[in-house]
Amino acid sequence: MTQRNGIRGTSDRYLHSEASEVFKEANDMEKVQEANGCESEEKQSGGEARDSGPVAGAVTAPDGGWGWVVLIATIMVLALTLAFPSCVGIYYTDLQNEFHASNSETSWVPSIMTSVLHAGGPFCSVLVERFGCRATVMLGGVLSGLGMAASSFTRSITELYITAGVVTGLGFCFSFQPAVTILGHYFVRRRAFANAMSSTGTALGLCTLPFLGNYLHTEFGWRGSFLVLGAVLLNCCVCGAVMRPLQPSRRRGQPLMNHGPPPPDEDNDRKEKGPVRTIWSCLLATLSKHMAFDQFCNNPRYCVYAIGITWMMLGFVVPLIYLVPYATAHGMEQSRAAFLLSILGIVNIVVRPPFGIIFNMPWFKGRHIYVFAFALLVNGLSNSICSIGPGFPVLLAYVVIYGLSMSVVGSLMFTVLMDIVEMSRFPSALGLLAIMESITLLIGPPLAGVLVDRTGQYYHVFFACSAVVASSALFLMASFSLLARKERKALQQGQPSTPADPSIEVAPGCQYRSVPTEGDRDKASANGAEYITSV
Repeated sequence: MTQRNGIRGTSDRYLHSEASEVFKEANDMEKVQEANGCESEEKQSGGEARDSGPVAGAVTAPDGGWGWVVLIATIMVLALTLAFPSCVGIYYTDLQNEFHASNSETSWVPSIMTSVLHAGGPFCSVLVERFGCRATVMLGGVLSGLGMAASSFTRSITELYITAGVVTGLGFCFSFQPAVTILGHYFVRRRAFANAMSSTGTALGLCTLPFLGNYLHTEFGWRGSFLVLGAVLLNCCVCGAVMRPLQPSRRRGQPLMNHGPPPPDEDNDRKEKGPVRTIWSCLLATLSKHMAFDQFCNNPRYCVYAIGITWMMLGFVVPLIYLVPYATAHGMEQSRAAFLLSILGIVNIVVRPPFGIIFNMPWFKGRHIYVFAFALLVNGLSNSICSIGPGFPVLLAYVVIYGLSMSVVGSLMFTVLMDIVEMSRFPSALGLLAIMESITLLIGPPLAGVLVDRTGQYYHVFFACSAVVASSALFLMASFSLLARKERKALQQGQPSTPADPSIEVAPGCQYRSVPTEGDRDKASANGAEYITSV
């Protein structure tokens, strides 16, 4: 009996010691994981070069706070990038005389610049994923500044295509798209207002850059102006520096064991597929990740929107390029013609903030696309005003109407895109849309230049732009109305309709928490639960 009790006591002490060791190891593992988490958070907050694009864990969209600083930086970036190609028209005549180029050849400079600004979307998406929005915006500022500085030393129109067109345009792309993307992460409930406010950056650029460009042109000529403008574009680096990434909420404690299935053996899969099939599958995966082909094929709203915007861009920016040459060709002073672009910018600056407040109201929830299409229709029809005559009062009325409609279009363009795709796919959806836009943006100004060379009149360009932009607006109105009617009919018949945002496999840990917008309050649960939205 005594021996049996001794054996039992020994076994109890052994089991107790074993359990103590297990709990001790578990606590040690938890401390190590917690320390690693703290270390990674310190590195991220320390602002290393790789500030990462998507962060792990649940990210809270602040809808304010440091987001206002990011909003101001985005306004400045858009002022220095999107508005810049339109101001090249100030140097249009000088470039023609310097390189003995025709209207069509000279128009390739802003055309290539604008096209590359949009076509670099997939490359920009890769850089954002690898280095984050902050570093990508700063890289874009360096590229655009160097490109414009190098343009001042060019000796042929072909060299200008490379420096001012490709290099500067690519820098604009690397600055513009990450700025818009990170703004969408910082604002959810006030997203319509934030996008409308950020779009005032384009208006600010249209207001100030013509004055600056005209002054530099008078003092230093076009070469000295390009050199100074290159230094101005370096301010994108300062704007990118304040765009710090959002940090995930810290989770206390980690699971001790992973009971999920073991990860697949990628090496064996690659050996079975072979090198050619492996490269092909990697290429398809990269294209699917950074260019939203799945959205284009499965999301009818995104498909329609992408086609409409692509057709719109064929004639949307052309009037801004040819407005100053049209006015100066009929005897107007260049400073007065440049003042028309400044008035256009002033109208945008004054109008866009109240439009942003109005479009953030609950009534506009789900109606953004129709307001956008109507404003686009007015914008297209306004181009026909220029055919009345080249006088200053007529062109003044034109820029006011064009500016009002342009304010609505610019305020809602990215808001509509964020409404029809999930934020997790927004960078890739914007990348594919930018690629499609770049084609029409590239051929639009040269086609207008050919039209001017053959007819000898500028007003034909404004007629053509009026037809293109108005037709794209009618296409968007009709297509979205038919899609909405089709979905209502399917719901009445009790059949599942094609969702506006199809289910998409989202990477784990890419979510943020946000309170619902005012338009979603009727859908909120009684217990006040938070919405979880993919980023």
